[in-house]
Amino acid sequence: MSTESSGRPDPRDLLPAAEALPGLARVAASAAWHTTGWSLRTSAAAWRRVGRAVTDQDEAAALAEDAGQAIAVVGELARSVSSGTPVGKALVVAGATLGGLVGEHGSSAGREPEVVDGTVVSSSATAHEPTLRELGQDLLMRSRDVWSTDQGHPAFARILTELAPDEGRILVLLLNSGPQPSVDVRTGGPMGMVSSHLVAPGLSMIGARAGLRYVEQVPSYLNNLFRLGLVWFSREPLRDPLEYQVVEAQPDVLAAVHSVKFAKVVRRSIHLTPFGEDFCRTCLVEEDAADAPFPEHGTPGEGDAVEPR
Repeated sequence: MSTESSGRPDPRDLLPAAEALPGLARVAASAAWHTTGWSLRTSAAAWRRVGRAVTDQDEAAALAEDAGQAIAVVGELARSVSSGTPVGKALVVAGATLGGLVGEHGSSAGREPEVVDGTVVSSSATAHEPTLRELGQDLLMRSRDVWSTDQGHPAFARILTELAPDEGRILVLLLNSGPQPSVDVRTGGPMGMVSSHLVAPGLSMIGARAGLRYVEQVPSYLNNLFRLGLVWFSREPLRDPLEYQVVEAQPDVLAAVHSVKFAKVVRRSIHLTPFGEDFCRTCLVEEDAADAPFPEHGTPGEGDAVEPR
């Protein structure tokens, strides 16, 4: 078997071993080999390593070492299966080892996979944990990448994992129907002009209009949406006063009004933030409808209430 100067096997020398495998194992070995190549070709981090290797001799050596180890793992897979190791076990071990070899700063120079009875059982390769400064430099590098095809804010994926299904329906309602009316019930009358107390805050018909499963959870849902930066609460009413007529006739509003001797209803509104609008367009509507015109939302300004009540 021929070897390269680094002591790693030539990829061509692995072909006879791969051909000797049973059908399933041969397919698996081929898939592992092509998966490794795909990762190196498509990973932006891998390309940055290649770029550094042009001018950095140490990085070039580390990159070559990683490629050699990937080839060695595939060869070890072939030998393990040929010697009687169950295909499933060999694939799991090889996949775990390959996963530790690919990635930025993933150099494993000088580190050999541990082999017991002809089977790779572990790899001592550990990924380099980037510092905050390295992460910042990577961010700025990506900001200068004119060929980047990134879509949507990077926080969108995390936000999706922190939303309840009902909260998704609230966002769709706000996107399609525009800002929603809400009212506060406060004490009124002569004493209310001197000292007014809040009786019931943020009453709305969002739960019914959005078709929520748990309508009683609307206050909690709105708090979470505010926490994620997707909605805000304005002190200003909507321009159309008719929007409030149905809200003010709801049982919970009437109950709050009748709970005190003198009451007054203060009209408010609930809006998507610009960030929330972008999130909805990117994540919650079909791609061909993302650029369609939707009702306009207000933007928080000085004196506006931007916190839930």
